[in-house]
Amino acid sequence: MPIPTPLDGPTATAQPSASPRVVVVTGGSRGIGRRTVGRLAADGYAVVVGYAGNQAEAEAAVREAVDGGGRAIAVRADVADEQAVAALFDAAEAEFGGVDVVVHAAGRMHLAPIAELDLAALDDLHRTNIRGTFVVVQQAVRRARPGGAIVTFSTSVVGLAFPGYGAYSASKGAVEALTLILARELRGRDVTANTVAPGPTATDLFLDGKDEETIARLAAQPPLERLGTPADIAEVVAFLASPAGHWINGQVVRANGGIV
Repeated sequence: MPIPTPLDGPTATAQPSASPRVVVVTGGSRGIGRRTVGRLAADGYAVVVGYAGNQAEAEAAVREAVDGGGRAIAVRADVADEQAVAALFDAAEAEFGGVDVVVHAAGRMHLAPIAELDLAALDDLHRTNIRGTFVVVQQAVRRARPGGAIVTFSTSVVGLAFPGYGAYSASKGAVEALTLILARELRGRDVTANTVAPGPTATDLFLDGKDEETIARLAAQPPLERLGTPADIAEVVAFLASPAGHWINGQVVRANGGIV
């Protein structure tokens, strides 16, 4: 069973209340998930950093949150394993008393033309991006307290239809459909469900395998003429997770700098 790994250090939250809102962030050790951990910790959330395998990076994310005056622990969990994900949520409830917000940022990306994609890569995408999302939001629905929020991740490529992204985009289209139905199934619970669909964003996942020419071409596409940053996306997540964003529900937010 996954074991929570709280780090030594101060545990005082930036929020004066003795019972802060609690967020579970899967994929919280790197990229957009890592930046979201820091952003929500700064807002006073107690954070559970879910990670797949890189304990050092997860612990670094916890240290950053704690050094900023927040409370955080790291818990290892394969998002496609229902027992591991249940244990992740159990750890959140045991350590912090409950769960209010779930940000499911864990995901995989394999790029290849449809005719050339190895079907093992397709199965890998399905397991993490579709099954993993289903397993995580299933626990989120069972655990989230009133006033809470569930945020999943898609991609703007679902609408942009870039060649080479067929399998990845298909997996994220499934995430969009699942999340919109989830919002309707949460009727009466006072819990929102939304999907954030970033455009080209400067994360290791995005930059891996791309040459400078490709990166420059993608950066030039938005009217703002740059790549997004993890901080750009974390701001959107923070709004959707907050009481200020609670009227946004059952939506796909295409955070891409204006690419159409």
